[in-house]
Amino acid sequence: MPKLKIGELPDDKPVKVGTELPAAVHRDLIAYAEALTRQGGQVVDPTKLIAPMLARFMATDRGFSKLKREGHVPAAGEGQ
Repeated sequence: MPKLKIGELPDDKPVKVGTELPAAVHRDLIAYAEALTRQGGQVVDPTKLIAPMLARFMATDRGFSKLKREGHVPAAGEGQ
């Protein structure tokens, strides 16, 4: 089985956010959680994948990283 980009989920203090997902995205999220469960043996709640997936996306977005380096967006923890 190929290695998935999201591995073990960190135990971090959450911030509650409510949102709606398209049905296709929700189905894929459930499928991803099932694949992680098969790969690691630990049952994964699909909603717990949203934060690490978003974090991974933002960390690998070169345009966003450039804006952060140039000071065009607040650093993590600023502006709250």
